Amino acid sequence: MNTHAIKIRPEEIHFDFVRASGPGGQNVNKVATAVQLRFDAANSQSINSETRERLLRLAGKRVTASGEIIIDARKFRTQQRNREDAMRRLLDLVERAGRPTRVRLKSQPTASSRLRRLEQKRRRSEVKKLRSHAVED
Repeated sequence: MNTHAIKIRPEEIHFDFVRASGPGGQNVNKVATAVQLRFDAANSQSINSETRERLLRLAGKRVTASGEIIIDARKFRTQQRNREDAMRRLLDLVERAGRPTRVRLKSQPTASSRLRRLEQKRRRSEVKKLRSHAVED
């Protein structure tokens, strides 16, 4: 699947602005610079069902019970940069979810590794046998 084909409609994304902690002096107490991005992945028309399942699994604890993904961005001092950071993180998450997981092919141990394992077992067995005390009549 082409990950560049995934487009999220702007009306599916909602931004809330809250006061952030950290650097900023008095400004941090007055201005709501931290961004809380909300994306309703469970009801989104922008992504297909396979991508949606992977997205909800990848988002982990950022997903609410109703299937909404919440991304907090408070790294920067300005609302605009925090908004851009939140959008970038959402798009990265959606892009990762857009890539199908690779199926693991079962493999078998090589013949030499099987022989090595059996030889190690024999040696260990011999060591343990030497520890036992022979009972004399």
